[in-house]
Amino acid sequence: MERVVLAYSGGLDTSVAIPWLAETYAAEVIAVTMDLGQGENLEAARERALATGAVNAYVVDVQEEFARDYILPALQAGAIYEDRYPLATALGRPLIAKKLVEVAHLEKAGAIAHGCTGKGNDQVRLDVSARALDPAIKVYAPARVWGMTRADEIEYARVRGIPVPVTKESPYSTDENLWGRSIECGILEDPWAEPPEDAYSLTRAGADCPDVPASLEVTFDAGVPVEVNGVPMPLTELIHSVATIAGVHGVGRIDMVENRLVGIKSREVYESPAAVVLHAAHRELESLVMPRDLIRLKRELGIRYADLVYNGLWFTPTRKAIDAFVATTEPQVTGQVRLRLFKGECRVTGRRSPYALYDHSLATYEKGDAFDHTAAEGFIKLWGLPVETVARQSARITLRAGTSKASRVNGSEAAMPVVAGHSRSAIVADWVGL
Repeated sequence: MERVVLAYSGGLDTSVAIPWLAETYAAEVIAVTMDLGQGENLEAARERALATGAVNAYVVDVQEEFARDYILPALQAGAIYEDRYPLATALGRPLIAKKLVEVAHLEKAGAIAHGCTGKGNDQVRLDVSARALDPAIKVYAPARVWGMTRADEIEYARVRGIPVPVTKESPYSTDENLWGRSIECGILEDPWAEPPEDAYSLTRAGADCPDVPASLEVTFDAGVPVEVNGVPMPLTELIHSVATIAGVHGVGRIDMVENRLVGIKSREVYESPAAVVLHAAHRELESLVMPRDLIRLKRELGIRYADLVYNGLWFTPTRKAIDAFVATTEPQVTGQVRLRLFKGECRVTGRRSPYALYDHSLATYEKGDAFDHTAAEGFIKLWGLPVETVARQSARITLRAGTSKASRVNGSEAAMPVVAGHSRSAIVADWVGL
């Protein structure tokens, strides 16, 4: 009998997937539920999986691994998809695939399964990641092939006496983890419609935010956020804390039209309070301690990194190579960044570092100015020399063009230069054999 390891969320789709996999593939199903910081009662999900027919069920806390090995590298790389999306859901998928493969090896299962549909990005991320880790493993995606509506799924479970979660149906499809929350479907499919307040759960509306701004100081050590307002914290706790503070002040709402990997545009709404704040702080500190050319190169690689994550290519040599490059840039990303959070706005108000390239004695216009102003004239002369040279040549080209045009207008043989008693037209005729 085939054994299949299923990524089990505890919802309707994956609950129905357990009997469907058993019937369709004559398989024993092992359910794996992972805690990526979504804040749910996962033990209840484990019990539901067993009651639904799973032969075994795991609950795995992967928050620390998620923060350390996925969120942190993406933060340090500056990976934000299409300038807006901090990749919360996308970053979680390769870790989920990794754990599914690990449990499959432990349980001697030849296949894994997930509840993704055929229209989204997550199916690609999970399928590709799993095969990168074990090219021989099979991947089943029941929701991609069974063709059932939500009503069909409920009836499917009822006929078989399968307990499914009975909850108030939300008009939205959501996914949440430590780094943020994605919301889609329902009215959000209309890109002209403003997202209703009931779509959000991590952030307050501006009108409900405090009337006094919050000042948040984030300390980084070699690119790793380690303190908030002077209080040292483990990374997972720090992310939770920043998310709570920023969410209270309405920071972290993202509304965008996104280009999906499968080739369609999709209106997406996200809540990523911690990601928005920490990306802003990390980027600001980099601007203080890195030279301009390195910053620009790193920004370009950050775009590539975000594309790799979004497109399901986490387990690739290219991502590892960018990680190696980023690792060389992070030791100097040490210091503090102060941010002001107020009614949805996140604004940097201060930055400092022992490795700052900012030199007050060079930047100031006041007493103590150490900048050599006399060097400016020579610098400008050399800097502008190529421009000056082109300008002189351009003037000559313009003059010659005007003279040539006058000659062509006259059309006179006498206007052509004579070489050794022959006109130019005669020489050309001889040369081409006329």
